[in-house]
Formats: sequence, C-alpha cells, structure tokens
Amino acid sequence: MADLKISAQIRTEFGKGASRRLRRENKAPGIIYGHGADTVHVTLPAHDLMMALKTANALITLDVDGRTELVIPKAVQRNAIRGHIEHVDLLAVKRGEKVTVEVAVHTEGELAPGANLLENVLNTLTVEAEATHIPESVTVSVAGLTAGDSIAAKDVPLPAGTTLVTDEDAVVIQVLAAQAEEPAADAAEGAATTEA
Repeated sequence: MADLKISAQIRTEFGKGASRRLRRENKAPGIIYGHGADTVHVTLPAHDLMMALKTANALITLDVDGRTELVIPKAVQRNAIRGHIEHVDLLAVKRGEKVTVEVAVHTEGELAPGANLLENVLNTLTVEAEATHIPESVTVSVAGLTAGDSIAAKDVPLPAGTTLVTDEDAVVIQVLAAQAEEPAADAAEGAATTEA
C-alpha cells in the first residue's frame, strides 16, 4: 500500500459560506473521528486529497498542525456536476489496529465456451484487515464456469491477515445462460402480409 502524506490545518470556520471559500482556494473541508476522541475539523489541499482518494481504501498520514495522524477515508461527498470534493470523513486508525472496509471484487479468466453471461451480484466485499495492510481489491477466477455456476463470498481468496465480514454464503458472481432473442412479432406479421 502506498504511503500517502497530506498536510492539513485545523478548521475553525463552519457553514456553507466558509466551505465555499475553502473550495475557491482549492481546499476541502473534512473531519477526523475515531478512538473515542473528539471530532477534529480540518482543511485539506483538494488536489492532494483527490489524488490520494484514487487509491482504494487509501491509508493517509496527515500532518495536522505538527501532529501526525493515520487515517482512512470513510465517506466522501462530491459535487454531482463538477466532481470536486465537497467534504470528507476520515477515520483515525493505529498501526496494528483492525478495521472493517469494503474492497472491490475483480474477475479474471474466460467462461466456458457458449453464450453465457457473467453477473457480478456483489461488486464489493466487506472485510476486516490490519489498518496498514488493507487490500485495494480481491480477484476471483471465473475460468471454465458455465451457466448455473456461482461463486460465494467464502470462495473468494483473501490476502493473508484479511477476514471476511460479508455473509459467507452470499453470492458474489453467478453465470447466467444467455437468452435467445425471439423474432419480433411485427416483423413476422409483416413478412406474412408481403407474401399474400
């Protein structure tokens, strides 16, 4: 996992007006919470934060007014039109501490020959991992699967030290038989009329 470092400042102004001013200065408001401590309101450089959030379950070392804080993003609010970060919630973590996160499920391999459809029933799995060893994603092989086959959460290989939180019997991937398209009724009737 990449070691991401961002400098942040304590935020003392609140409300929509203050948030708009921050965004005009290319900064993003956020909060840090966790470990029973009081919530800390911070201001972060928007570009650095955006780059850090491109890594799934990014572990970020924040320098908050000279104090170092290890955090992971828990909730990110983005502007629906412009896409910029409106607000971020950061969870304080400690090295060695277990955290619960969602990781993306990726597939690899080719299905068995035939017209089958692969359906990702779950795009993410909830897992528990040590804060400094959170997997970015998990990969499952679909090689040779045929219509009617499925893969349950318990069958997805997880990295060492990572445990499954999602219901182990939950279907993650299933293979469906492709439906043959029936000829359109209008086309068939049109052909009959033409022949007459």
